[in-house]
Amino acid sequence: MRILKHPILEFNHTVELSFTFEGRTLKGYDGDVIAAALHANGIRELREHNGRSRGLFCAIGNCSSCLMEVDGVPNVRVCTEPLRDGMTIRLQHGSGSMLEGDAQ
Repeated sequence: MRILKHPILEFNHTVELSFTFEGRTLKGYDGDVIAAALHANGIRELREHNGRSRGLFCAIGNCSSCLMEVDGVPNVRVCTEPLRDGMTIRLQHGSGSMLEGDAQ
């Protein structure tokens, strides 16, 4: 579930990090953004909006499809937020309006 070799980009998968998603302990790598680490662990739903699942869409922090709760902070754009060891990540339910405490 992870790109290991690319003709232009280099990936350094040497420093493994541990994080929690919805109570499950998962692994990622130093240099990953949260969304990449979740995707590599098979997590495709990043949030729910009006009863519909949302996944990674723009991957550059412009849309609201990847807003999640990170370490208790709502509305974090996980497509641009670096993964850190020990993070707690949760799905964010509801509208997730950027007017409701945008963390970025």
